[in-house]
Amino acid sequence: MVRIRGRIGDWPVDLTVELDPQEWAQLAGAIPAVPQTPAATVTPVAVQPDEDKQWQTVLELLRRAGRVEGPQLMAQLAALAGGELAGKRLLVRLRHCDQVRMEAGPDAPVYCWVEQP
Repeated sequence: MVRIRGRIGDWPVDLTVELDPQEWAQLAGAIPAVPQTPAATVTPVAVQPDEDKQWQTVLELLRRAGRVEGPQLMAQLAALAGGELAGKRLLVRLRHCDQVRMEAGPDAPVYCWVEQP
């Protein structure tokens, strides 16, 4: 069983996908095998205090602005994080944050702060 939770716009999503063992085996057979070498092994990384402080700064930036268009927000995040790739990671994290709602703007998505009750 796989559970997927999140939001699509204003709509909360809670989806459960159940497969029998035969279906899991069929699905696993369709995915190409990746050889596991020590370099390819993923180890969990704890959030560092600096990253947490940076995340709080990002949330505060959006909270104060209320609404920011995607390209403008991306530029601000890239400057804050020290590069475009790190800025994109923060932008993706914002998309999945309960305090942020995305709206369709005329040219780009708009990130909106959502006050929590």
